[in-house]
Amino acid sequence: MRSTLYITIVLLAGSFFASAQEYNLRQTNKLFENRAYSEAIPSYEKLEPTQEVLQNLADSYYFTNRLDDAAATYDELVSKYGEIADTDRIYRYGHSLLAVKEYKKADQYLKFYLGSSWNTEEYIYELNKTTPHVFDVVALDNKGSKSDFGMSMMEGDRVAFASSRQSSEDVYSWNGLPYLDLYEARLENGTKIVGAKAFPATINTPNHESNAVFASDGKVMYFNRTSEKRTKVDGVKVANIKIYRAEMVDGQWSNVTALPFSSDTYNTQHPSVSKNGRHLYFSSDMPGGYGGFDLYQVIINEDGTYSEPKNMGAAINTQFEEVFPYISKINTLYFSSNGRPGLGGLDLYRVDMINGKFGSPINLGTTINSSWDDFAYIVDENKDMAYFSSNKDDGIDKIYRTSRKENILTKYQVAGIVRDSVSNELLPGSLVTLMDERGTVLDDMIVGEDAAYLFKIDPNKKYTVRGTRKLYIPVNVDFSTDKDGKISHDIYLTLLSYKDAEEQIKEDRKGDVQVQLDKIYFDFDEAVIRPQAAETLDELVAIMKKYPDMEIEVSSHTDARGPEEYNLMLSKRRAKSTVDYLISQGIDESRLRSIGYGEMQPLNDCVRGGMCSDEEYDINRRSEFKIIQ
Repeated sequence: MRSTLYITIVLLAGSFFASAQEYNLRQTNKLFENRAYSEAIPSYEKLEPTQEVLQNLADSYYFTNRLDDAAATYDELVSKYGEIADTDRIYRYGHSLLAVKEYKKADQYLKFYLGSSWNTEEYIYELNKTTPHVFDVVALDNKGSKSDFGMSMMEGDRVAFASSRQSSEDVYSWNGLPYLDLYEARLENGTKIVGAKAFPATINTPNHESNAVFASDGKVMYFNRTSEKRTKVDGVKVANIKIYRAEMVDGQWSNVTALPFSSDTYNTQHPSVSKNGRHLYFSSDMPGGYGGFDLYQVIINEDGTYSEPKNMGAAINTQFEEVFPYISKINTLYFSSNGRPGLGGLDLYRVDMINGKFGSPINLGTTINSSWDDFAYIVDENKDMAYFSSNKDDGIDKIYRTSRKENILTKYQVAGIVRDSVSNELLPGSLVTLMDERGTVLDDMIVGEDAAYLFKIDPNKKYTVRGTRKLYIPVNVDFSTDKDGKISHDIYLTLLSYKDAEEQIKEDRKGDVQVQLDKIYFDFDEAVIRPQAAETLDELVAIMKKYPDMEIEVSSHTDARGPEEYNLMLSKRRAKSTVDYLISQGIDESRLRSIGYGEMQPLNDCVRGGMCSDEEYDINRRSEFKIIQ
C-alpha cells in the first residue's frame, strides 16, 4: 500500500514537472518569437536542452552579441543532434565561430552557406599585405558609457552619439538595455568624452534615436528614430526605423520630420551627408535591393526635396548587411558589411571615388577590424585621425579612437614587364611565377596586353621570379627582402627565343619552330638508328641538355610510294626509335613526344606514287624536331 502510494505521488510529481516544463517552453518560445531575446535566454538556460531549446538559445545568444556562448551552444546542438539544417542558422554559427577565432571550422560552414570558397586565415594573411593603412586603436575615455556608438562631429570640439546610459525601467527586450537616446558632449584632446547631456525632447522620445549627422553649417541634423507604428514582419509586430530631419531655429532643434522615402513597412537608417550638402547616403532594407540592408544615395535638391533613392549597386552591396555609410570630405565612402570574406561580424570597408564613380570596396584590415562588429567609422583624412564603434569587448558597443599610418607591408612587392630580349617587344601571354628559396611556387600569373606583373611579398625572405613562354628560354631572377635587400623590386624579365639563341633553330614555312638537323637515314624497311643518324641526334641531345626546359616533338614522314597504311606504321616506328635513342642519352622521357605522319604531310605536290622523280620524293622522306615548349 505504501509503495503504491509512493509510486502514485512520484508519477503525479513527474506529470506536474512535465506540464510545467511544457508551459515554460511555450512561454519562452513566445518571447523568442517576439524577439525578446534577452528575456528568453534565462528561461532557455533552465530548460531541458532539447533540439528546439538549443536552437533558440544559440540564436538568442547570437542576436544579443554573446557570440562565445552562441558558438558553444551551436557546438552542443551539432554534437547532440547532428548538422544544422536551417541555412540562416548555419550562417550565424559560422560567424559565431569567427568571433572565437575557430577559423577553419567557421570556413566550412560559411563555405556551405555561400557556395564558394572561404579561407579566413589566407584572407587575413593577404589583407595584412594589401591594406593601405595600419591603425593604432584605443577606447575613448567615456564616463557613464553603456552601449555608446555612432559618434559624429558637430561644431568645434562638440560631438553627438547614441547611448543607452539613461536610467530607466523601460528596457528594450531584444538586448535588455534602456532605449537609445542621442547625446551631445565635448571631445577633450580627441581622447575623452566629457559633459554628456541628452538632446531635448524634440529629438529624444520613448523610442530609439541614434546616428545623428550634421550639415556643414550645423543648422540641419539627420538621425534615426524607430517608428511608433508597429508593422507585422514574418508574423511579428516590429517598429521599423526612419530617418528624420531637424532644423536649428533660435538655438532649438525643431521642425522634426521624417524623410519622404522612409516607411513604416521597411527600415531606413544611418544617414551620412556629403560635405557640399547635396548628397545623402543611408542604409535600407527597402524592396528591390540585393538582400538584407543595402546602401542607397539620394540627391538633396536646392528646394529641399529629395530624388528617388538610388541603390549603390552590386559592387558595394551584397545579399547580407551593408550599413553605417560615411562619406568623408574627400568623397571616400566608408561602411560596414558582413557579406564579404572578413574577420567576422561587421567589418569596416572603404571605397574611393574615381572620376565621379565609386570603385571596389577595400577591407580596412586586421589592425582595426575584429572578429566582432566594427562599424560607424568617421575620419579626418587631413589629420589621419578617425573614430569608430565596436562591440569587440564583451559584446558591448563602445567608441574607439584611432590614428592611422601607411602600411609598410604594401610596399613589399616585386613588379616588372616581360619583353623579348632581341626585339624589346612586349610579350603578353607569358607566365610569370614567384617562388620561395626552396623553389615552392607561391603565386603565378599570365601577363596581359601590357605584359606587366606584380606580386606582394613579405619582409626578410628570399625569392625567385621566373619568366616562361612557349618557344622561349625561361629566365630566373633571385632577389631578397632581408636586411640586405630592398622592400620594392622592379625586375624586368627579358626572354630570349630559342630561334634567336641557336643558329640551328628556325621557323619553318608553317610557323613551327624546328631544330634543323641533317637528314636521318634508316635502312630500307627498318627503324633502327644507324651510327650516322646517332651522330646527328647527338647534336639535338646537346641542345636539349643546354636548355633543360625545352620539349621536343619528334615526327617521322615518308613519301607517297608504297601502301598508305604501311607508310604510317613505318613512320611511327622510326619516330619512336628516335625518341628511344634520345632517352638513352639522358633526355627525360617527359620532354619528348613521338608521332608518325606517314605520307600525310608532304612538303611538295608528290602525293601519289609514279608522279615525281626520286629527288622530289626524297624531299618528303624526313624527320622533324619541333619545339613544343
